Amino acid sequence: MIAIQNLCKTYGTFNALKDLSLEIPAGELFCFLGPNGAGKTTTIKILTGLLRPTSGTATIDGLDIAEDPIRVKQRIGYIPDMPYLYDRLTTTEFFRFTGDLYNVPREQVLAECEESFERFGLLEHRSALVKDLSHGLRQRLIYASTFLHSPSIMFIDEPFVGLDPYTIRLIKDLLRTHTRNGGTILLTTHILAIAEDIADRIGIIHQGTLTALGTLKELQAQHAETQHGNEPSTLEDIFLTLTRPLARGTQNTEPRKDLNA
Repeated sequence: MIAIQNLCKTYGTFNALKDLSLEIPAGELFCFLGPNGAGKTTTIKILTGLLRPTSGTATIDGLDIAEDPIRVKQRIGYIPDMPYLYDRLTTTEFFRFTGDLYNVPREQVLAECEESFERFGLLEHRSALVKDLSHGLRQRLIYASTFLHSPSIMFIDEPFVGLDPYTIRLIKDLLRTHTRNGGTILLTTHILAIAEDIADRIGIIHQGTLTALGTLKELQAQHAETQHGNEPSTLEDIFLTLTRPLARGTQNTEPRKDLNA
């Protein structure tokens, strides 16, 4: 469903992405991990058509993003780390507005609004202005609206920041259901415990380069082999080993041992 080949993105002399290649099949929840500035959000913005790559190609459900951006956008849902919502609309108006953007029939929007607002605990806030919603309620609204047009592929950037345990559980269950029904999700998060809990596969990116790729068990086995360890490693151990910054004024005299080398 998502195919990336030799993707590069440069800003002047800075390489935000370096020859990234990755395939994510239907029905997979893929977690993309990396420190700040590693290239996660750049990758998602290219895959959603918000940025043009410097070189390389990317396809969504067989469609080239550069050649067929409108049809790609019809198939995807995108939730950025800081979603923009129109503050002067009510929650119901925003939901209907989203339906209009994707040409969802008005009758379907009205039916989905009732069901979706009940699922996300928004019924008592149906007349509230977006500007008056808490962070958690705004996140619930963006999820409800994003799923309205039944996207087969979801891109979600940091979905759990600042959310209460109830909303986190609600979203995790929603994402699992989406992939069980054949949908595909590419998700970034800094919360490694959540990646351990929900990811089918994990990719770790550092300084624009994919340094590890596999299931949690595969990453643990590869890490144990490179580190000559006997005890199972946590995802945190693996992540810190691969993304550890060098001390200022020192040089790395040994090449980094990438887990997917």
